[in-house]
Amino acid sequence: MSDRLRAFYGQAIAVLLALAIGAVIIVLVDESPVKVFMTLLRGAFGDQTKIAGTLLQTTPILICGVAACVGLRGGMFNVGIEGQLFLGGFAAALVGFALPLPPGLHMIVALIVAVLAGAAWVSIPAYFRTRYNTNEVVSTILSNYVAVLLTSYFTIFLFKRPGGWSETPPILPSAYLPELFSFSRLNWGLVVGLVLAVVVAWLFRHTARGYSASMVGSAPKFAEYGGIDVKRQGFIVLLASGAIGGLAGGVETLGVHHRFMEGFAPGFGFDGLIAALLANGSPIGTIFTALFFGALRSGSLLLEVDTNASREIITVIQALIILSVSAQVLMKRRGDSTAGERRWKF
Repeated sequence: MSDRLRAFYGQAIAVLLALAIGAVIIVLVDESPVKVFMTLLRGAFGDQTKIAGTLLQTTPILICGVAACVGLRGGMFNVGIEGQLFLGGFAAALVGFALPLPPGLHMIVALIVAVLAGAAWVSIPAYFRTRYNTNEVVSTILSNYVAVLLTSYFTIFLFKRPGGWSETPPILPSAYLPELFSFSRLNWGLVVGLVLAVVVAWLFRHTARGYSASMVGSAPKFAEYGGIDVKRQGFIVLLASGAIGGLAGGVETLGVHHRFMEGFAPGFGFDGLIAALLANGSPIGTIFTALFFGALRSGSLLLEVDTNASREIITVIQALIILSVSAQVLMKRRGDSTAGERRWKF
């Protein structure tokens, strides 16, 4: 059995195991698992409006998932995508309401600034990872809290809309990301995410820089022996991952909310990371896993209306998937490490 097929079976088992345990929990709250799962399906794909809502939820998860894939393929675990999303979303909003530009150009400039904001934010943990070999998992996850609180401070004390809630002034219509359908807020961000996934997959498969990044991620010692600057490559990978995370925030601001507000995109960065792990770091596979999590989010809105189950059951299922996938990753790394030691002893 090929490694790719074995990984697919492993991830499928992780999802099925999570759903099975979720079904047991549903029974414990005196509800039918079949009814709950059918309600989820109906809430996610029941009609064209619900399908559009599912795709709307999928869009930021997909872009954040691609950001995570870039890090994973390059051997970097960027857990700070949530913070990069918030910084990118705020930066796009700032350009959107404070910098009048012609339509089209305004949107492009706002998205570029969002990308730069995400890259700038991740550059801090990336520098410490490269310079002092600090653990990027710890530094990036801590940076999430700083980013969320920093954007909240900017929103409340510096750029708050007069007389409004904790939000900035609305962006100008010239910066709007165009909608795909009149009956939904689903916008061209979905197309951006799909194209980005395909482009990133192609770069890793068919370019020298992508091959170098993959080598650093899979076999850093061999990459170093082959003349690749491992530290520099890791820095670039984290910058690219953060830039895509910032893009996700820009898409959410320009395409959905048309302003920045506190908690404007809760959990999308972490959902994207789970989607990337479930897809085994494949950008193309992340399209489908992001759709799965988007459907869970969208379908859960109907749970508390038609069943006795709480929406929090979706959080439980996601947590179980994280545990299952993390256990697989840990066992795989331990197995690879043991195999490597045996090869060197031989």
